[in-house]
Amino acid sequence: MNGFSFSRGPIDPAALAAGLADVAAGGFVSFEGRVRNENEGREVRRLDYEAFEELALKEGARIVAEAVERFGIRGACCVHRLGELGLGEVAVWVGVASGHRAEAFAACRYIIDEVKHRVPIWKKEHYLDGDSGWVNCERCAEAAAQPGHAHGHGHPHGH
Repeated sequence: MNGFSFSRGPIDPAALAAGLADVAAGGFVSFEGRVRNENEGREVRRLDYEAFEELALKEGARIVAEAVERFGIRGACCVHRLGELGLGEVAVWVGVASGHRAEAFAACRYIIDEVKHRVPIWKKEHYLDGDSGWVNCERCAEAAAQPGHAHGHGHPHGH
């Protein structure tokens, strides 16, 4: 199984790992990104994730395909949550099956790093003090710096 997808419900790591089972894979590596209770000294209550889904699915699939080709792995999968998430919930899961561990580790890291950098997904943190804010919106900042930029990715915040 190779691919990138979104989930609006809880991610099931065991089921996803089972989908990558391969008797030729001697190495399996997974990564779980979870909602934590603080960020940059602020107490977090929950998160909301939004995405430009059509573009995100295409770019996510491209990243997984790149990892398969670049690292020679047998299979890879990445699932990212959308919507409201509570503390401790899995926000993103990456799994990689490979003939050897070195390639599995490298491909898993490549996928999560590229997804965080290239896929149009936005995170809004809700804090215990009642405030909230969009965070890690590098793509927005990069786009806003371009001449003639029109802000049109679908989530509200000030630039």
